[in-house]
Amino acid sequence: MGVLSAVHAPGRYANLRRIQQLDPEVDYDEIVRLTARHEFPWDYVQGTGIAFMRDYGVPSIAALLDRTREFEDHGVKRYDDTILIGDEATLDGIDSPRSHAALRRLNRIHGHYDIPDEELAYVLATTIVGPVRWISAYGWRPLDPHELVALAKVTTRFGELMGIKDLPTTYDGYLALLVDYERQHFAHTPASTRLAEASIRIARTVAPAPLKPLTRRVMIAVMDEPLREALGLPRQPRWFVRAVHAGLRLRGRVLRFAPPRRTPYRHRPTTYPGGYRLADLGPIAMLDDLNRVAGAANG
Repeated sequence: MGVLSAVHAPGRYANLRRIQQLDPEVDYDEIVRLTARHEFPWDYVQGTGIAFMRDYGVPSIAALLDRTREFEDHGVKRYDDTILIGDEATLDGIDSPRSHAALRRLNRIHGHYDIPDEELAYVLATTIVGPVRWISAYGWRPLDPHELVALAKVTTRFGELMGIKDLPTTYDGYLALLVDYERQHFAHTPASTRLAEASIRIARTVAPAPLKPLTRRVMIAVMDEPLREALGLPRQPRWFVRAVHAGLRLRGRVLRFAPPRRTPYRHRPTTYPGGYRLADLGPIAMLDDLNRVAGAANG
C-alpha cells in the first residue's frame, strides 16, 4: 500500500480490502463503482476531463468537434451530457438495461457523423488512461491491480456496445493504443486551440468561485507537453507548474487522513438543476430526431 499508508484515517482502506477480495473478471461493475465513486471521485472526474481534451490534439477529431460548435454554443450542456451518459452506462452496471439504453442513445448521436472505428477506439482509450494517469500521479493511494483489470473490462464492454471491433482487453493495451495513436496523429491545428479554449471556459463556468481566476493556468499546467503543444496553448512558468503538481500531490497525502466516502459520488449537472431524463441528453439540434427514433424503437 505504500510507505506512508501506515498513517491514515481509521477505515481508510476498507474499500481497498473489499476490492482485493472481489474477482475483477466477474465483479468489475462493483470494483469500478468503488474506485470511481467512493475512492477517487474528484480525481476520476479531473482525469476524465483532461482525457477528453486529448481528442482535440487529433486533427480529424478536432475538425469534426469544431464543426459541430457544440463546445462553443452549448458548452456546459455538452460537458454535462458527456458525464451523464457515462453515468447512465455504469451506475447500474455496464450490461444493465439502463446502460444499454444509454449506449443506444450514444450510438444514435454518433450515427449522425462519419467517425472511423480507429478514432472511436482512441477516444475510448483516453477515458481509461486519463483517470488512471491522474490517480497514479495525484491519488491518495496507488490503484490496485484488481482496479486496473476491472476498469479495462468495463471500458472494453462499453466499446463493444458502441460496435467497436478488436479492442484491447487490458489497461496496458489501452495505454499502448493511446501512445501509438498520438505518436502518429497528434498535431496542432487552429480547431484544436478553439476547442481547448472553449473547454477551459466551460471549466471556469462550473468551477467554484475562488478557483475561477486560475482555472486556465492550472488546466494548462497539468497537461503533458505533447498535449499542450498539440492544443497550441502557452507554456506556463516552471515555478507555477511545479506548484500546481506539488499542491495536487499534497492533497492526495492529506486525503489519507479523510474517512472513506459513505455515499457514491454523483455528478450534479448545471444544465439540469431539477433532474434529467435520458431524452434530455444529446445535441439540442438532434433531440427531436433522437427522441422520435427512440420512441419508434420502443413502440
